[in-house]
Amino acid sequence: MSRHQAVDVYDPDGAFDPVGRVPRVSARRRSTATGRTLDALGELLFTVGVLCALYMVYALWWTNVTADVENRAASNTFQQKLSTAPADARPSDDLADGTSFGFLYIPALGPGWRALLTQGTERTQVLNTGAVGHYSDPDTAMPWDRTGNFAVAGHRDGHGMIFRDLDKLRPGDRVYVQTLFGWYVYQLDREAPSVPIDDVAVLEPVPPGSGFTAPGRYLTMTTCTPMYVDSSRLVWWGHLVLTTPRGTVPAGLAAGY
Repeated sequence: MSRHQAVDVYDPDGAFDPVGRVPRVSARRRSTATGRTLDALGELLFTVGVLCALYMVYALWWTNVTADVENRAASNTFQQKLSTAPADARPSDDLADGTSFGFLYIPALGPGWRALLTQGTERTQVLNTGAVGHYSDPDTAMPWDRTGNFAVAGHRDGHGMIFRDLDKLRPGDRVYVQTLFGWYVYQLDREAPSVPIDDVAVLEPVPPGSGFTAPGRYLTMTTCTPMYVDSSRLVWWGHLVLTTPRGTVPAGLAAGY
């Protein structure tokens, strides 16, 4: 045998090339490595799936639970304020964000439907508590102002989803606003099913697209659309049709509201 001739070493796994002396990965080792990679990928996908499921539970259930607790407490506090406020209380537009100032009733959304009205539309402080927020930036009118657009917003999914069914309203439905200074009743006129999320023109004193052409006392309600995506805004516009003193419940609102 030649001095430099390769020695053929028996290797049942084929891990050594007897001629070229080049190491090779055996089929068994390749199979093991592939299996480990697939196992790791499977575990990763399972973990991602669990995290997604937990997030859905949090977003669609738990946020509603916590918002309901916060909203009940804040509503009870404002209800007591309604009961004890002096009869000659004077309205003011100077409200700090996070201050509750009224209740919103929409009978078309079901018996007993009510929302707490709170100054501002900041998510954590206002909207995520299940309240309907009044736009303060940009500044919009209050119900008691002689003219202007009383504009509000609410969540459509999660965090109490107070405006979930806003798309079920129809022209002619009435919206009732109860404050320390009296009742304000609006009649809905027109819906914009989808407007760009950054279109603040819908909040103007005479909003384009609303059908209104002159200054008046208007209502704008906004919420996210489509649900769970929040890429646009659903908008309803209405106009003031009636006011009554604080102690006089307007006609059309069920007894006990």
